[in-house]
Amino acid sequence: MDFPIFHIDFIGNRMLIAVDAILHVIINHALAVGALPIIVLLELIGIRSKDLRWDNLAYRLLKIIFIITTTVGALTGVGIWFSASLINPAAIGSLIRVFFWGWFTEWVVFVTEVSLIMAYFLRWHSASKSPEAKLKHLRLGIFLAAFSWITMAIIVAILGFMMDPGNWMTKRTLLSGLFNPMYFPQLGLRTTLAMVMGSMTMICLTYLFTRHDLAFRAMVLRTISTWSSAWLAGLIIASIWYYQVIPQHMLANIPVAFATQEYASWNGRLKLILIVGLLYVSRVLWLSVKNPGKVHGAKYLVSVLLLFAMLGQFERVREFIRKPFIIGQYMYANGIRVEDYPLLQRDGILQHATYASIREITADNQVSAGREVFEQACTRCHTVNGVNSIRGQLKNMYGEKPWQSEAIAAYVENMHGARYFMPPFPGNKAELDALSVYLSSLQKRAAAFNGAQTNGIPKPDKISASTFYGTLPNLANTHGDLQ
Repeated sequence: MDFPIFHIDFIGNRMLIAVDAILHVIINHALAVGALPIIVLLELIGIRSKDLRWDNLAYRLLKIIFIITTTVGALTGVGIWFSASLINPAAIGSLIRVFFWGWFTEWVVFVTEVSLIMAYFLRWHSASKSPEAKLKHLRLGIFLAAFSWITMAIIVAILGFMMDPGNWMTKRTLLSGLFNPMYFPQLGLRTTLAMVMGSMTMICLTYLFTRHDLAFRAMVLRTISTWSSAWLAGLIIASIWYYQVIPQHMLANIPVAFATQEYASWNGRLKLILIVGLLYVSRVLWLSVKNPGKVHGAKYLVSVLLLFAMLGQFERVREFIRKPFIIGQYMYANGIRVEDYPLLQRDGILQHATYASIREITADNQVSAGREVFEQACTRCHTVNGVNSIRGQLKNMYGEKPWQSEAIAAYVENMHGARYFMPPFPGNKAELDALSVYLSSLQKRAAAFNGAQTNGIPKPDKISASTFYGTLPNLANTHGDLQ
């Protein structure tokens, strides 16, 4: 509630960040974390065997990694910050306050990682002039792989915290936030998955780059496939470990998270598809270890696509099952802290919103006030006409019958009990009625819903002037003057 509400109705806030974040995570896990150890391994084999083919192949693979991670990877990483800050500034603000030094460390590690990959790639040919220079270059690659993993390890701590803050709820220290109950299981899962994804991606590219030297191709594919098989065994163990630490209330959200509320009954079939997909990847790797020259490249490509799809689905499910919270037990998905709810439900969210053009609800402004309540309480997840549209939800519930505001109010008031992943309504009774009137009006007239980037910012008043970042305004300082 500290910043104006940004909203793009046709795509919605959730989809906006999901597209960017999933693309970034795929690049990070498959290339930055999972593939760089393969490059170092191939370079090491080339040094020991004095076979330049290993060194040349490692350089060609690194070139792909360098280009993608320093362009699309870097841009999507910044994009996550940019979109998350626009969509839920309250949540990002809280995370920065908790993890300031953790994020500062991650920034230093990231800058070091970027410097290392530039040095590792650009000095490849000059390092081939002497054995000593080549060994120094190999150490550079080892440091690069380590720093890439450390970057992920720090971010995983924050992601785990958002699911289950653990002892931080009482201790409120950086260390209690970093070493939350989800941290090590999720780090184990992401590390093993990244190694399998990275090695399988390198297998695909190797198959493409070695089509004129089949004997060498078989040697390389067997080497990388053996490496990947070992990590795949670790991935299965880490997946079981991670599943066991997920809180029970989050497990209850999985059927909806896997598909959608409409297709929640498909949960079992989708889990079966994931298991079959993992078995397919396992079989391809086993065949590749036994007879690397006999496996068709299409099977490697299908395996890579399956792993990418699994990671994308994992991120989608992880984001959903923590609902109704965006930070477990601390802040709801609408950006409102749990501890602020009693105050807001007594006074109303419009009374405490920094940016609101309506403070008092009357019979004449119910629809407009309801729209502002919708903007404050609902637009982090819902649109009016776009992805996850509220009109679509209401149409599924009430069909073509007139949408009665009384029925909508009764539903919204109790929806948290019926659907745990929905946050409780944060406002007071007048705001609930105004929201319901606004929602019922959408059946006949659904004007485009624009955020502050289009509508601008409401004129500041005494309430907004008494607001400090991270706190709710003190109404006593307004002296009753709301204009």
